[in-house]
Amino acid sequence: MSNLPPLNPDTIWGILKDQIDDATVNQLVWYYLGYRHNATTDKWENNEVLPEWRDEYPEPPNFLESRPATMKLTRSIPTEYKQSLKEKLGFKGYKIGEFTPRETRRATAANWLLSYWRQQNPEL
Repeated sequence: MSNLPPLNPDTIWGILKDQIDDATVNQLVWYYLGYRHNATTDKWENNEVLPEWRDEYPEPPNFLESRPATMKLTRSIPTEYKQSLKEKLGFKGYKIGEFTPRETRRATAANWLLSYWRQQNPEL
């Protein structure tokens, strides 16, 4: 997973515009949640994952397929960062009737990643 794109606005836009594949989107979220894949054992390690995630998801969930995991991801975004896509990137959302649950979940992943990035870089 060392070939992940950097966490920056271009990557967030790539997620929103479906230019980054689903597997990479999941891997980005997993990485920043603290999940690490051990290539030697071919198992996921979760000792860096917060207990509220580790207890419910000992292995990283597929956020683009699991509604419960995506809802938990949404709830974990601090209130002051909930509108980050709109406020910081100018994302206007998807048009009613023209988006799918997958796109909604990608937007949730993008917003969570942007929130994480902003928390690590308060000057943004």
